Amino acid sequence: MSILVCGGAGYIGSHMVDKLLEENEIPIVIDNLRTGHRQAIPDKVKFYNGDIRDAVILDRIFTENDIDAVIHFAACSLVGESVEKPLLYFNNNIYGMQILLEAMVKHHIGKIVFSSSAATYGEPQRIPIKESDPTEPTNPYGESKRTMEKMMKWVNSAHGIRYISLRYFNVAGAAEDGHIGEAHTPESHLVPIILQVPLKKRAAITVYGSDYPTKDGTCIRDYVHVVDLADAHMKALNYLRQGNSSDIFNLGSGNGFSVKEMIDSAKKATGQDIKVIIGKRRAGDPARLVASSEKAERVLGWQPKYTSMEAIISTAWNWHKTHPNGFND
Repeated sequence: MSILVCGGAGYIGSHMVDKLLEENEIPIVIDNLRTGHRQAIPDKVKFYNGDIRDAVILDRIFTENDIDAVIHFAACSLVGESVEKPLLYFNNNIYGMQILLEAMVKHHIGKIVFSSSAATYGEPQRIPIKESDPTEPTNPYGESKRTMEKMMKWVNSAHGIRYISLRYFNVAGAAEDGHIGEAHTPESHLVPIILQVPLKKRAAITVYGSDYPTKDGTCIRDYVHVVDLADAHMKALNYLRQGNSSDIFNLGSGNGFSVKEMIDSAKKATGQDIKVIIGKRRAGDPARLVASSEKAERVLGWQPKYTSMEAIISTAWNWHKTHPNGFND
């Protein structure tokens, strides 16, 4: 049987396809290529260029293929953009989930692993964040992810579609052999932005605030390597296959890394100096956002392989230095 990967040509989705192939699974990909890249998917993988909001193409996919489960990455995911364009996020993310779940009900597909976000928590009441903490999203992106989780909960209750929702903050790194990695236009994630300095694509990296109540004055954030993330999704899928109930898990480092630590690690990974400009704080940036993954470790048996930020950035650098223009190289 096959695994349908929604958004499988994107950054995390393409690494998930790699993981499925490694595990001798049969991935099938649907992606509208709005932010994904066809080149990220091996030719041997069956690919549908389409949108999950299109019930016709979903019906075709589920009819043409013997699908065991769905892994869902297809979503708009920029916090700032979601504030400016909330209706885009509600349509793409929430309506997209509705059409996908309707197709799953129609075709009796009973398992889904969902790429959620720690943005569902909003401003955390404690650090590290636990799954039992309140969810009060502070932007439309987090709101859409929380709503998608609730949709799965009620569809599970009505139709028996079991789900695992994985909440995480920041993803970094690339496949160890450097054949796929992160490529966004424009780039909005910290690690590739830092690496644009040694790539001579920008003169310096701006650090927004150096007076936070942290060990070095810069914000602390949680990062998980993309390969570790794919491994967590695989473990979640097998957990559902074993007949277990629906659940929600955080995926995080438990400690987090400061912006200064990220830059210092990038200097070591690249062997180059990286010029830093100290800017003003950005409104709404919490000093520390870190998730506890104790539950995922205990229940799913998941432990991140990459715990060193230098090691994480080294894999990203291996990708970016050979693909400075992403998949256009």
